[in-house]
Amino acid sequence: MTQGKGTLYVVATPIGNLEDISLRALDVLRRVAAIAAEDTRHTRKLLSRHEIHTPLESCHAHSSRQRLARLVQRLEEGDDLALVTDAGTPAVSDPGGELIAMALERGLPVAAVPGPSAALAALVVSGLPTHPFAFLGFAPPKGGRRKRFFETYAHLPMTRILYEAPGRLLRTLRDILDHWGDRRIAVARELTKIHEEVFRGTVREALDHFECGVRGEISLVVEGAPEPASEREEGAWLEELEQLLLAEGFRLKSAVGRVCERYQVRRKEVYQAALQILKAHEEPMAETEEGSEHHGKGK
Repeated sequence: MTQGKGTLYVVATPIGNLEDISLRALDVLRRVAAIAAEDTRHTRKLLSRHEIHTPLESCHAHSSRQRLARLVQRLEEGDDLALVTDAGTPAVSDPGGELIAMALERGLPVAAVPGPSAALAALVVSGLPTHPFAFLGFAPPKGGRRKRFFETYAHLPMTRILYEAPGRLLRTLRDILDHWGDRRIAVARELTKIHEEVFRGTVREALDHFECGVRGEISLVVEGAPEPASEREEGAWLEELEQLLLAEGFRLKSAVGRVCERYQVRRKEVYQAALQILKAHEEPMAETEEGSEHHGKGK
């Protein structure tokens, strides 16, 4: 403890059920000088439930550096403060991390009061390997950054956890299918609430299940990328892909889908290989036709 300085307590709060809060968290929230909250109206409901009357300070993604500096100044003057988010653990895909960083830069003590986390709750009920895992937060909403996001984490050989808004769920599932393949997935919705749901299956099955839309807070837990195929395995799926593509009446999409499902290879990789195969077979045909044309002109 730094002499004469206040402590910033990073306090986890419920992700849905208001009973999911620790006795220590309640004690800290009662005795600190103020609570820095992502949404003061939301946090006030939790405080009212437990008859806590500690003053609230706003601390969200749009808070100015000056506002955060004032909170740090209070810590330097000896006030203990608590940092909370709307739900779960502060600084996990949450703007509270900036206040924590500023406090640490000034040499101020920061203490964790652990508790609920939507990411960990989804992970432990997913049925997928719980270690190692990577928490990826929210995917960028659009553009090149979104494409790079899915490409960057496509080969991670570990369970991947994402958050997503209900309006973007189907798009994100399609992007996962295109870049990561038809992996096993758990879609956890409204955890700890009345309408809690955990869907477990493949990405393709999840697309069918949620095709009519969805509501609520969502966590996605996705199976890690498969181990790189050996040369023999790669040769097998490439050979089958070529046979399917050259079979009469077999379409590109169907051939790619069959190989992806059978060999658990990423759709994007199979699709690019398919295009190369088709191009390789088209070029000799074009050369043959061109040769026949010249031969005809020579008659």
